[in-house]
Amino acid sequence: MNTHVIGGKTPQQALDSLHNMTADVSAIEEAEYRARLVKAQTYMQQHEIAAIYLNAGTNLAYFTGTHWGASERLVGAILPAYGEVQYLVPIFEIATLQEYMSVTGPVHGWHEHECPYELFIKVLAQLQITTHAKIAMDESSPFFIFDGINQLQSGHTIVNGKAVTAHCRMTKSPHELTLIQRAMDMTLEVHKAVASILYAGISTLEVAQFINQAHQKVGASGSYFCIVLFGEATAYPHGVKNPQLLQDGDMVLVDTGCKLQGYTSDITRTYVYGQASQRQREVWQYEKQAQAAAFNAAQLGVTCEDVDNAARQSLEANGLGPGYAIPGLPHRTGHGIGMDIHEWPYLVGGNLQPLEAGMCFSNEPMICIPGEFGVRLEDHFYITEQGPRWFTQPSHNIDNPFG
Repeated sequence: MNTHVIGGKTPQQALDSLHNMTADVSAIEEAEYRARLVKAQTYMQQHEIAAIYLNAGTNLAYFTGTHWGASERLVGAILPAYGEVQYLVPIFEIATLQEYMSVTGPVHGWHEHECPYELFIKVLAQLQITTHAKIAMDESSPFFIFDGINQLQSGHTIVNGKAVTAHCRMTKSPHELTLIQRAMDMTLEVHKAVASILYAGISTLEVAQFINQAHQKVGASGSYFCIVLFGEATAYPHGVKNPQLLQDGDMVLVDTGCKLQGYTSDITRTYVYGQASQRQREVWQYEKQAQAAAFNAAQLGVTCEDVDNAARQSLEANGLGPGYAIPGLPHRTGHGIGMDIHEWPYLVGGNLQPLEAGMCFSNEPMICIPGEFGVRLEDHFYITEQGPRWFTQPSHNIDNPFG
């Protein structure tokens, strides 16, 4: 064990080594939001989609800069293929919503005793969107909104809005890449601090609490999510019910991230507390090889499926799998990342989406060996015209996971 990396510090000493990393970070500006709206409208015009409904949540924030949580009330925006974005919100929330807007536009309100879906249809009519026109629905919208509109039998054809939202969000702008990069940098520093506080007997709950504090110290509001696993529990990709206490020789898996200006980080490190066994070293190296194989395959124009296949072929060459079988990789190789921690496109079999410049992916071909342990090395990369580029450098080796 490299004692300069794993263990040796108190939580306070580790926190004292961190600093706020957000002082020079700038938010997405109105001009970029408006460019996103134009991109969506151009796509809709080309595909005969008259309008798209953007529900409160990530899509509303992405296109308009309006950060508003989804609830049981209809709050969102209608973006027509031609014209200005239109907001819909309960009347008592109008003033508050306007404070959150980055892109302004007409606001249409409804009282609690009124039907918001009738207002929805009324706004379409005001936009001169005729019946039988194609209306895209934000794919993250809850069913009750679709059902409420559908019950009115307005004659409009409701289609999945994913074609519009994914088309716009899959490729990131330089500003988006900068925000994701900084968020990743922040979480990597947190990972280093986490490793330094480990000792025999510490609980996964204590580690998770420290990670939240550490994310706050580097400038985030806290951890956006956190998975901490020791020993045999590391074989389960998203954890187990009960907390664990760290023992000498345990595999340690920490998967965590934060949010910065709406953009997420997500990094996993796996290493051993104490001396790694030959078996642990061997499997860890198989994981590193699979991660490298996926990265090397991720060239401009190849499909997402090709990248997933590269990781699986590497694992199968080392006697794991085949396919999704365990011991081996039971899930996709990676996911897109941006404002949502899991978003399009996905590195998975059957996805024939070609890789394009600006796309961002996790690379995490986890090895799960139930009854023993698991190894997940997760870093993210983005595609350039010259090929893939890492946001964070992968782990060097099992003894020195941070280089």
